[in-house]
Amino acid sequence: MTRRDLFYILDWLMQLPEWLNSRVWQELETIEENENMEYITSVERIGMIRGQYTLLKSQLECRFGLLPEWASERLQCAKAKELEAWGKAFVTAPTLEAVFNKSDVS
Repeated sequence: MTRRDLFYILDWLMQLPEWLNSRVWQELETIEENENMEYITSVERIGMIRGQYTLLKSQLECRFGLLPEWASERLQCAKAKELEAWGKAFVTAPTLEAVFNKSDVS
């Protein structure tokens, strides 16, 4: 079973009846408004990280050429905070090494 198959199964298992699904989303919208906080599902979070990774990889390759293995490995294992920090460092870093060394990831 691939990861994709697993996500489809999980999505199917977590589907609610339409009437309940509507109610859940109404409740979430109310909580978001009252708490001034956006609800993000785990699947959305994964998609956001993939998007950050894809964009940063493309930008780095456009600027510095084909990425060496060490850089590709760091990108593939990166957490959201790292991708964000490297994305900011990319703007002013003179070299690929500086992108990864200059960023302030906490």
